[in-house]
Amino acid sequence: MSVYDKTGIEDLGRRLTGAGCELISTGGTHRSLSDAGIAVRQVADVTGSPEILEGRVKTLHPTIHGGLLARRDSAGHMAELEQHGIDAIDLVVVNLYPFAATVSKPGVTLDDALENIDIGGPTMLRAAAKNFPSVAVVVDPADYDWVADALADGELSIEQRRGLAAKAFQHVATYDAVVADYLASDPASEDEMPEQVTIGLKRVSALRYGENPHQRGALYVPASGGSGGLAQAQQLHGRELSFNNLMDADAAWRIVSEYTDPTVCVIKHANPCGLASSDDVAEGYRRAYEGDPVSAFGGIVGYNRPVTAAAAEAMDPVFYEVVVAPGYDDDALAFLQRKRNLRILSVEPAVSGPGAADYDVRPLSGGVLVQTRDTIAEYPDQWTTATKRAPTSAELADLVFAWKAVKHIKSNAIAFVKDRTLVGMGAGQPNRVVSVHLSSGRRARSRLAACWHRMLSSHSRITLSWRQKPVSRPSSSRAAPFGMMKSSRRRMQPALPWCSPV
Repeated sequence: MSVYDKTGIEDLGRRLTGAGCELISTGGTHRSLSDAGIAVRQVADVTGSPEILEGRVKTLHPTIHGGLLARRDSAGHMAELEQHGIDAIDLVVVNLYPFAATVSKPGVTLDDALENIDIGGPTMLRAAAKNFPSVAVVVDPADYDWVADALADGELSIEQRRGLAAKAFQHVATYDAVVADYLASDPASEDEMPEQVTIGLKRVSALRYGENPHQRGALYVPASGGSGGLAQAQQLHGRELSFNNLMDADAAWRIVSEYTDPTVCVIKHANPCGLASSDDVAEGYRRAYEGDPVSAFGGIVGYNRPVTAAAAEAMDPVFYEVVVAPGYDDDALAFLQRKRNLRILSVEPAVSGPGAADYDVRPLSGGVLVQTRDTIAEYPDQWTTATKRAPTSAELADLVFAWKAVKHIKSNAIAFVKDRTLVGMGAGQPNRVVSVHLSSGRRARSRLAACWHRMLSSHSRITLSWRQKPVSRPSSSRAAPFGMMKSSRRRMQPALPWCSPV
């Protein structure tokens, strides 16, 4: 028994000795057990060798690993144990140094990190798990009770030992992935993708199913630690979140997090059907909702400021699945909680664990595409004007708004913006001209009847010819990736081709 997390270890020790087990332990675990009056032997007394190198070498000894790795069904193995005076070890209870917690502390040094890389613990876990037909291995305090119950009744079944072994190997693999991520986080190599990528995750909740009822699903967070983000949101009210709820809620949180001004969005099927910035979040919600009231039904609402009572009341007439925000005024929360099925999430900004690479991972058939996140800083004052007329300050504000919005709309993506409000959007069309026509549809035209100028932002080049029907309403300004007017092979850079009103 050698654990850093002492949760439940004394009770387990008592139950094991009561079942006739002889306990062997090390360091702090030995002290905890003996102070509780539980009979336990020091590893050094078993091996005949003292701990050395400030405790770095304690259990790395043939007496320990011979007892763990000997196959009970091998007469030769058992004869060797007897020859060398080694007792078989039937149960290992180990959890590891908190490496992730250590390297998360402010000011942690490399020496601190290296001292918290566990060596003896993973080695014992791997040895016991390899020999699971003969040895049981426990890494999770949540398993102590049922393991003790099984031992008190006789022994663990082979199926139970196999399950514990799989859990141990997964525990060690995840631990090693965190260490590897930390050591690989070398600023000198930031311009290159690593040769190998190991992503350690731990499950935080099971889901009823995945995207469809026939798919299994669960929510995981990085084993390297970190905090915040949608995956670690606090659910304040409502039914259990589904896979699709989480996907759409994350889309809402990501898009409002793009903006420094108070911003509200309405998401449907991972696309923003409404989006607006306003110093008054209730007004921001109303403008976002008016962007597409039909699509808003059954959607997700996201805020980047606490929800006020006025905003909560403004949402009341519409059915929504989820509301996500950094907080809620007391009156607003009480008002929203009157809706039994509305899921209410409180989210903090995501902070990655130390050394954890924040990759965007896309599965392929037979492989995986990996890239860094699309988090490039934008500097509108460095954008280029490609036409004779430069934008007004109001137009530039709308273009910045549109440029951020279109990042979160599925390509081919078009966004029309007026007064920091999304008034038209075309998403997911193979033909980008169709996206333009969709984004300037009847509702957008009616809202813009009194507004001649509006901003258009696009994911990619738009090629217009005389054979194509022109957009029915004019745009005063347009933002698109660098190379819109020329070769699309050129590196994508922010640029502003400006068009005078037609």
